[in-house]
Parts: sequence; structure tokens; C-alpha cells
Amino acid sequence: MPLNEGPRQTGERRLSVNPFYGPANPLGDMAEAPPTHRLPDQPMAPVTAHQLVRDELMLDGNARLNLATFVTTWMEPEAGVLMAECRDKNMIDKDEYPRTAELERRCVAMLADLWHAPDPAAAVGCSTTGSSEACMLAGMALKRRWARRNADRYPGARPNLVMGVNVQVCWEKFCNFWEVEARLVPMEGERFHLDPQAAAELCDENTIGVVGILGSTFDGSYEPVAELCAALDAVQERTGLDIPVHVDGASGAMVAPFLDEDLVWDFRLPRVASINTSGHKYGLVYPGVGWALWRDAEALPEELVFRVNYLGGDMPTFALNFSRPGAQVVAQYYTFLRLGRDGYRAVQQAARDVATGMAGRIEALGDFRLLTRGDELPVFAFTTAPDVTAYDVFDVSRRLRESGWLVPAYTFPANREDLSVLRVVCRNGFSADLAELLTQDLERLLPELRRQQRPFTRDKGAATSFHH
Repeated sequence: MPLNEGPRQTGERRLSVNPFYGPANPLGDMAEAPPTHRLPDQPMAPVTAHQLVRDELMLDGNARLNLATFVTTWMEPEAGVLMAECRDKNMIDKDEYPRTAELERRCVAMLADLWHAPDPAAAVGCSTTGSSEACMLAGMALKRRWARRNADRYPGARPNLVMGVNVQVCWEKFCNFWEVEARLVPMEGERFHLDPQAAAELCDENTIGVVGILGSTFDGSYEPVAELCAALDAVQERTGLDIPVHVDGASGAMVAPFLDEDLVWDFRLPRVASINTSGHKYGLVYPGVGWALWRDAEALPEELVFRVNYLGGDMPTFALNFSRPGAQVVAQYYTFLRLGRDGYRAVQQAARDVATGMAGRIEALGDFRLLTRGDELPVFAFTTAPDVTAYDVFDVSRRLRESGWLVPAYTFPANREDLSVLRVVCRNGFSADLAELLTQDLERLLPELRRQQRPFTRDKGAATSFHH
């Protein structure tokens, strides 16, 4: 969450109130406009407060047209009703809300079965506020397991975590907050994610684990988790180092089980110790809910688990956050129950069909080169063709915003800072009709863009509308 600063100006601005928003006598209570950066002196009518906030929020972008976000922007009305009924239930109070706690437990069991845990009943897991918290928890478990195995050297030795430079920023935060060295595998040529052999070569006796990304946010591609595990098997044979793998499946862990059933990436690989996903991404739930699972109790050190009394019994908990609403967990269970395997397969296939179809139409325009085609995550990235010099991806992103479309343009990290791309995330609710409208708007803009003398972008860093 970004840090917010207070008002920079010295003079205080006040909100403008339409007299008709007030009570029956518009010259009564609402004669004085409320301040913006301090509490008003007096209360106001709820309809007035509602209208003031709503008017300001009209300037936000339309979430359904936001093709930058992976986060769910549409759910069924029935799910919304359930969430409204459960938003006052505190997830941490498991003894007071035992049925909500039971639904959380069922979701963990369903995910353990979906991800082929050796014994789903023995797998351990928890809900989180999203994948960022889930990754923090998984990283803490990796570090604590490594520290236990190296008690004779730690805290003198400095632990490290190996991952691709394309990881989500939460992994950089984990390494910073928990004092772990981040060892990053750079991009090379047309490889935009981790290389298994390069990752293995960065490992040593201080490596707490390696992170594999099932669905890179940069381009939607899957990292080769099975090949990564094989490379680490070879490391163990050569050196004796047993290095676990965590799969960050923020998006892909809710896509691959339904659309890529033959792809082996999960607990079927013995080296995979833990997996996370975002229920609020392709899990199809409003933010924020995530899930973290470990293949068995041994993979999650007992000393990290807190226990609370639950209906006279023992309820283990593992989380960074404390109080949070039960609404999202209930919505996740509703969605699992509502769709089942076949329903999830249909929804994710529809999103992939939209992505691949739209990618093909954009490629056919001739001005762009595809990096990915949406055939893994329903996400694709593209850049301008080599012969396009009049405009760049930042010009395209800026012009599409005029029609309400939020399509991020950004530069890649080391060693491909030279590459700037656009990325389209296709989610449930972004239909083939909307994709066609976006393609038509892009095609309509091309003649004007081609007539430019040069790209308008001076500072690509400042122009980047996607900061990962």
C-alpha cells in the first residue's frame, strides 16, 4: 500500500456542497462547506456525506476497463450480498465465528486437493489479505527452516533467496524486511523470466529457497517450475544441498489446474514446499484474499504458528495481519461451491480465448510485435514493430486512456531496459465484445499516431503507468 502524505498547500481547500444535497431547508445545516483535511466541526446528513464522496470518486477510472490490474472487478450479485452480510465478522475471532472459520478450512482443503498435495488432509494453509502477505509467510517459513538446519552458522551467515528479476515487488519487500539477500536471475534476449540453470548456479549453502513464478506479471508467461526442480535435484546430487522451491502462483495457480492439467508445477514435485495464490485475481473474488499452503506440517515450522482456543479445541493460526473481515473468505467458498472444476475451467478458458483472439487481432494490425500471446495466463504483452518510429508504447497508452481504457506501458528490468511494452490482462468480465471495442479504438488511433513526427515521450521512467 502506498504511503500517503498530508496536504502540501498551506491554504485549506473546502468541499463545494450543492444546497439541494442538504435537508429540507437548504440554508440550514449545510451553509458551511466541510473541510477536506481535518474533521468537520459538525455532523452532516448521511445522504450528503454519501453524495460528496460519490461525486469525488466519479473521477476514478472504470475498474471494468482497467486492463492493468489482475484483481477481480466483477462478481455475481449473490456474492455481493454474502459479502455484505459477513463484512462485520472478524476472521481472527474463530471461536466467535466458527462457521466462517470452517469455510476457511474447507477452502484450504479444496486448494490442497487441487494442487495435488500428497495427503490433502495433512497439508496446512491459511487465508491472507492477498498474495503479498502469503509470499511473506512462505518466505518466513523458508528462512526459519534454513536457520534451523544451519543453527551452527546462523545468525553469522547471511541467508539468500534466488528468484527471477521479474518477481512481484512483494518478494523484494520480503528480502528487505527480513534481511535476506535477493539473488536475481536477469532477463536475457527473448527470455523474460527465470532460467532454471542460471538459478541453480546462484544457489549455495546460504540459499533458503528458490521462487518460481507461475504467471509472470510482466508478460503472463509461466516459469518452468519442473525444470527448476530438476536443476536443483542436480545441485543436491552434486553438493548435498537440499533447496526447496516456493511457487508464487498468484495468478497461474488458479488457471493452470483447469486449463493446463498436464503441466506439472505443484505439489506433485517433491521439491515444492509451498504455494500461494490470490483469491482476488483468477480466484474470481473481490479484493482482498489470498491463500498460502504448505505440502505438510514439516514444511511450516511449528514455532511460527500461533494457537488460539477454538470451541474448546486448538486452532492454529499463521498470519501477519490480525483483524480483517470474513467477507472475502466467504466469497471464495461461495465461488468454489458455485463454479466447481467445470465452472472454473469454463471461465478461465473464456478469458484465455479473449486474450489469444485479441492478441492475434493486434498482431494483424502490423504496427506491433507480440512478446506473448495469452496462451498461458490470459495476459499478453506487445511492443511496437521495429519499423515504427513515429510513436511508442507510451503514446499508445496515453491515447487509449482518452477513451477510458487503462492499458499500462512500462519498461522491462535488467538486462532488457531497452524494451518497453504494453500489457493487457483479460479477466472474467472483460468480454469478447469489450475486447473488440478496444481493438477498434486502437485501430482508429493508429493513423493519427503514424502521422506524429516522433514519440512524445521524453522521460520513460515518468511515463511508465505501471510500477509493478
